Amino acid sequence: MFCCGEPWRRGGGRGSRHGIGEICALLMLLAASASLVAAQAGGASAGGAGSSQAAPRSSPQVAPESSPQAVHDAGPAKPGSMNPGNISPGNDNPGNISGIVVDQDGAVISGAAVTLTQTQVGSSQACISAGDGWFHFSNVAAGGYDIRIVAAGFAPLKQSGSLGAGEWLTLPPLQLAVGATIQVEAAETQEQIATEQIHEQERQRLLGVVPNFYVSYEKHPMPLTSRQKFQLAWKSSIDPVQFGINGVTAGIQQSVDAFSGYGRGAQGYAKRFGADTADTWVGTFLGGAILPSLLKQDPRYLYKGTGSKPSRFFYAVASVFICRGDNWRWQPNYSNLLGSLGAGAISNLYYPASNRQGLGLTFENTAIGLGGSAFSAVLQEFLLKHVTPHTPDKDLPQN
Repeated sequence: MFCCGEPWRRGGGRGSRHGIGEICALLMLLAASASLVAAQAGGASAGGAGSSQAAPRSSPQVAPESSPQAVHDAGPAKPGSMNPGNISPGNDNPGNISGIVVDQDGAVISGAAVTLTQTQVGSSQACISAGDGWFHFSNVAAGGYDIRIVAAGFAPLKQSGSLGAGEWLTLPPLQLAVGATIQVEAAETQEQIATEQIHEQERQRLLGVVPNFYVSYEKHPMPLTSRQKFQLAWKSSIDPVQFGINGVTAGIQQSVDAFSGYGRGAQGYAKRFGADTADTWVGTFLGGAILPSLLKQDPRYLYKGTGSKPSRFFYAVASVFICRGDNWRWQPNYSNLLGSLGAGAISNLYYPASNRQGLGLTFENTAIGLGGSAFSAVLQEFLLKHVTPHTPDKDLPQN
């Protein structure tokens, strides 16, 4: 962002997930973030161990359904603490339910839509079985429950049972029989879960202020539909704080007479603010909605949070060049690369003629922007979750 005599470079760096405005905000908040992390680390040592966990229960009766039905009122599992030591005695204590989905041969089934309905309180949670077939529900109220499992190519399965207060229930393998294909229903369930996950993302703000929408801390983030990608881009672009960041950026540009072709005074400031806002909109929609929809790629940073520090570092840096497709497979991140390049090229339409220095500068700015995206991803992986309220708990132990 700082080179060639212009303190605030244009284009290229306005990627879909880690635009210049967000990077500037991250840099400004870095010192405050570090102090908060230190304070949290000091407070965390005060926690203590609790009582032992409840013993697994015996298997409730399992019965296949006769025909598939739509899953209604389902939301994602809201992860809570799975540490039994945090559960104190009492009938009102929530419990946990986990299990594994398999086929008739015992092979695990990933991507199955699992819906938990708490019959006594009338609420529902939903999740998708992981790559190893496991699913987990936390904060489950004591009492009766129904679990319904839907997977493409298999007959639906329904199971009922009862959960004790504070109980950690691990179900026996839930076996699905081959049956009628229900891909439409499974897709609808995944979209419902993705919608709930996006709603949680839209509450994520650094220090409760700066938008941090383009990162998913979910353990199993659902692929987004094209409509959801455009909704997320719109929500991010019109956020008042983003306009404030653009205003500060324009003020700094004016103070050092960057893009001198815009002139001075109120008119010059308005032009700089308009250009910065255009950078935000073009970069966000091109790299965060249009290209990801056409190429069927996920525009978000998918938080890892586990593994060694070197593996997490290289994962964060690689996210600039590799992303997860809507088919759950990892692939080259064409959306980010082409989005950054396209945003830099489009900016030539509205920046002063004296600052349009040809295709070479566009590529140079793109490279600088990708470097900034990598730096932002590293911050997301190691720091920013600690200063972002309303993030789901990704530190749940694996079954």
